[in-house]
Amino acid sequence: DRLAAEHRQMEAAGQTAQQRASLLSAVAERCLGRSAPYISLQRWVLSTYLAEICRYANQRLELMTSGRYQLRLSDEGGRGGRQAGLGLRVLDAYTGEEREVSSLSGGETFQASLALALGVADTVEDRCGGLHLEALFIDECFGTLDPDNLQLAMGELDRRREGGRMIGIISHVGALKERIQAGIEVSAAERGSTARVVRTVME
Repeated sequence: DRLAAEHRQMEAAGQTAQQRASLLSAVAERCLGRSAPYISLQRWVLSTYLAEICRYANQRLELMTSGRYQLRLSDEGGRGGRQAGLGLRVLDAYTGEEREVSSLSGGETFQASLALALGVADTVEDRCGGLHLEALFIDECFGTLDPDNLQLAMGELDRRREGGRMIGIISHVGALKERIQAGIEVSAAERGSTARVVRTVME
């Protein structure tokens, strides 16, 4: 009788431990992204930051694309997908449908990337207690823009510059020279490159 009672007590304790182990295992699998919706806790946290970045980025992208495009956060990626929870899609106001960011042209991709970069800067400033990012450097890709979109992109950068931020542009596009008041021009030669400071007089 004593052994039977001890067996029942141990069996009940074992069931309680098994239930707790199952619960903790389910939580661990969910945090690691091994159960539906297959998004790890780390990616879920990052997706909240990305959603905020997109909110700021869309304010810029709408201006640069005359209201055509908006970036949307996507949970697609599938089980074990590297981008699960961190995917981006594009809402096209012309068609009213979302599509893959890979379907954007070279110039549109640059506009989206520039908007995201500005969105990151806005998010950092917003979350860091008044920290101000004083400089932003952009390297190339302006050559993928047609003249109208180039003007829209430069207009957005001018607005950022007027807000007190220094904007540095690295580019070979000649049309930018008319919009840049001061810069460093690098010229290649057989014996090496030379650099000189140039200034544009704004009328």
